[in-house]
Amino acid sequence: MAADRFPVEAGHVMMFARAIGDPNPAYVEPDEDGVILAPPTFVQAAAQFDPDNWLRPTIGQPWFGSGREATGVPPVPGERSGGGLHAEQHYEYHRPVRVGDVLRAEARPGGEWVKQGRKGGMLAFSETITEYRTLAGELVVTARSVRVVTSSTPTTSAE
Repeated sequence: MAADRFPVEAGHVMMFARAIGDPNPAYVEPDEDGVILAPPTFVQAAAQFDPDNWLRPTIGQPWFGSGREATGVPPVPGERSGGGLHAEQHYEYHRPVRVGDVLRAEARPGGEWVKQGRKGGMLAFSETITEYRTLAGELVVTARSVRVVTSSTPTTSAE
């Protein structure tokens, strides 16, 4: 993910908190210092500010949505649904995300490893590290995402 400018706005934070069902007043009401905090996973909303994010719909183009070809994008022959699964997500907070912050997100590859699957086939794991910084360069959040892809269709017992 790369978002050059990700403004943390009060309305966006309020809608995000409502969408995840978190009624914490810290996400809608300013504290004694006038600060409104963002929920811990709010930085994921930066994807909407990344023009190249594959999950972001683009007007006039087919979009990879949920369900079998739900949005008109047929599967690629030889690939399994979506080409992988989101396996883990970890966050390290260097300070809280606050309304009024303007962040930028920069992603880089992390580690890669392979494990034998329990039902046959190999599982290939890859990690992406995304740093969320203010425009002045202050590190606010480091996110680590792990993706897993199976190398072949798992075998099943035909007994």
